[in-house]
Amino acid sequence: MGVVIRFADRPGDLGWIVQAHGELYAREVGWDTSFERLVAGILGELDPARDAVWIAELDGQRVGCVSCMAGSDGEAVLRILLVHPDGRGHGIGGRLVDTCVDHAREQGFKRLRLWTTNWQEAAREVYLRRGFTLVDEQPQRRFGAEVVGQTYRLDLAG
Repeated sequence: MGVVIRFADRPGDLGWIVQAHGELYAREVGWDTSFERLVAGILGELDPARDAVWIAELDGQRVGCVSCMAGSDGEAVLRILLVHPDGRGHGIGGRLVDTCVDHAREQGFKRLRLWTTNWQEAAREVYLRRGFTLVDEQPQRRFGAEVVGQTYRLDLAG
């Protein structure tokens, strides 16, 4: 079967996204449930007319996700990128980011923005390889932990 990237349009997809984020980030970096609530809130704000969410499957099992949401001033926002440990090492993170970038371009957005933290090194490498640039970096206390929040941006024109 291999890797399949599909729209998150099946029963259980959105619940899996919330649960996977909550469990994985608690286990890997000690974040509290405020992060899980944030992810649930993001999914609750989705507008199917302008936003998209994808699930990555590996051999029929959910192992990743990403969303592309309309922002302001011609900017789209990449959110909730996650690759479960069971899916790592298969290029899934890159494929999910590429799916989001392609969608943003097809929808006519001028830029794509994302927020992440400094500890997400593998994701940061995916972003940098695709031309994202770091535009802001701030130490913050979020999700019950000290983090360095990072904002990246990709120019989609041209």
